[in-house]
Amino acid sequence: MRPDTLYDVYFFDLDGTVYLGEEALPGAVATIRALREAGAAVRFLSNNPTRTPQQYADKLTRLGIPTAPSEVITTIQTTLWWLRTYHPGAVVYPIAEAPLMDALVGAGFELSDDPARIDIVIASYDRTFAYAKLQIAFDALWRHRRAILIQTNCDPFCPFPDGRGEPDAAAVTAAVEACTGVRCQATMGKPSPLLLQAGLAGLDVPLGRCLMTGDRLATDIRMALDAGMPAAVVFTGETRPEDLTEDYATVYRLHALPDLLPPAG
Repeated sequence: MRPDTLYDVYFFDLDGTVYLGEEALPGAVATIRALREAGAAVRFLSNNPTRTPQQYADKLTRLGIPTAPSEVITTIQTTLWWLRTYHPGAVVYPIAEAPLMDALVGAGFELSDDPARIDIVIASYDRTFAYAKLQIAFDALWRHRRAILIQTNCDPFCPFPDGRGEPDAAAVTAAVEACTGVRCQATMGKPSPLLLQAGLAGLDVPLGRCLMTGDRLATDIRMALDAGMPAAVVFTGETRPEDLTEDYATVYRLHALPDLLPPAG
């Protein structure tokens, strides 16, 4: 259950797939180098809106995987794309950290904490989340009944290498939904295909010639399968072999990233 051919484009999840914390996972550096040398395009996908593509590119380069910011796609880019496409003049209230807020301002969107003016509430990974922010979202969505709710990603928590974790965007979304009765209308990150669409920009490659590799079945792998793209799950992060059901019968199974490379000969 490993690939027997090379693909034209390889999409990678990051944490748990390419690295864990501040260390590249075994074989990751050599595997990605080999794929590039074979002529494949490589793109890195992340649901985390608290880091910019430049920060991810810098980290990958530091770990021995030279990367340009254009090769990294996060929920920051997909959020901006979605807003430009469907709500270009919206006044937004992001429950978010600086990278997403700065990107919104840089893209020309007006940020406001006045519930009477807010068109879109964005629930995101926010380690500064407080009751005052929930009140603003509540007033915009429930009291004034004019705003809609979207989220950057649906991850319930962000895991750390030492076994700890932090509540992620889904926890913020759940708090807002619980008090307002308003349901989230759109998700910008995995398993939504928006990240794949953004990653394919500028690449004239059919989905069947692309491969998504990640360690989470519900996000990384589900996104690829729903989009009609081949997928590979790597057992260096969240998923274990016994977790795979018949729903994932077509998914490649990798003990580590070097298993992506077709057998020699």
